[in-house]
Amino acid sequence: MSTPMRRSFADRDDLVAYLREQFPAAAARDAAVSPIRGGQRAARERLARLNPVRYAATRNALDGAVTGLSPYLRHGVIGLADVRDAALAAVRRAADAGKLVNELGWRDYWQRVYRQLGRGIWRDREPLKTGWPASAYAVALPDDVAQGTTGLACMDAFSQQLRDTGYLHNHARLWLAAYLVHWRRVRWQAGARWFLEHLLDGDPASNNLSWQWVASSFSSKPYWFDRENLERLSGGRFCRSCARANECPFAGDRARLAQRLFPQLPPEVPR
Repeated sequence: MSTPMRRSFADRDDLVAYLREQFPAAAARDAAVSPIRGGQRAARERLARLNPVRYAATRNALDGAVTGLSPYLRHGVIGLADVRDAALAAVRRAADAGKLVNELGWRDYWQRVYRQLGRGIWRDREPLKTGWPASAYAVALPDDVAQGTTGLACMDAFSQQLRDTGYLHNHARLWLAAYLVHWRRVRWQAGARWFLEHLLDGDPASNNLSWQWVASSFSSKPYWFDRENLERLSGGRFCRSCARANECPFAGDRARLAQRLFPQLPPEVPR
């Protein structure tokens, strides 16, 4: 009979040391420990700080008032109804919580799709709308993306944050996914596996179907971005120090950028 695992620890360092001892293979692969605290207390503290109005107004910016609740939802510490109720309690009018509640609805939708598809979420749900055949995309994740050594300050910072903290802002996820799929032309499955290896809130439903949305195998068109979009929502923090700022692959007129990424498509398709 196996020995039950410990459930009580003197402090977080004691817990981390115990887990490294119990799972040496995992620790050898990646010894990073996220600063994000787990448990009911941490989740309830975040719930108490919900500001649905600021969330709606600033959520797209990297410094916006996002909830940070996704890891707790992923592991069942709290439920979608808990967040909905807290959001509604924090506003005077129910409509003021509309954007936040709408995002909860998307999370529920991904789960329902997953329930129907099962392992099918690892396969393209529809043909790509990029003009490129599936065979044009590489299967493996490039080492420079995985290690954060592309020379692009933004992408390298996102890669580092993913590995160090197990968390990324939603727009950072979208930009990193779009860079991998559309600029580097790598299969979305490689990126989806990479994210699931590191994200504390990673679950196959939201993760894979969001990657498919970026890739256009579960949407009407590919998601992509330009430098202006990234600079505006990140406060320009990356471009100022980027060694490749003068040769930025995301810079330039949107129409010309779209033509470089998707030369087989009519100019009006990717927007």
